[in-house]
Amino acid sequence: MELKELKKKTISDLHKILAESRDKLRDLRFKDANKQLKNVREIRSVRRVIAWALMLISGDKNGKEGKKTEEAKEDKTKEKEADKK
Repeated sequence: MELKELKKKTISDLHKILAESRDKLRDLRFKDANKQLKNVREIRSVRRVIAWALMLISGDKNGKEGKKTEEAKEDKTKEKEADKK
């Protein structure tokens, strides 16, 4: 999965992807320890997805669960305008 795809996901989707990626990483580590893993670079790509997901989750400072970060920013600007009136 690429960063462009992850940026389009909602926060709840990112949490699901994060949990799945952590499970996959754990399985890959067990396979690597038992010398059953052929492509060890797959560990690196899963770790990268985990890092990207954590970055996008922590970047959502608005705390709007289930909304995209751009939509959350728009909502926040609308709230500020309403408060000024």
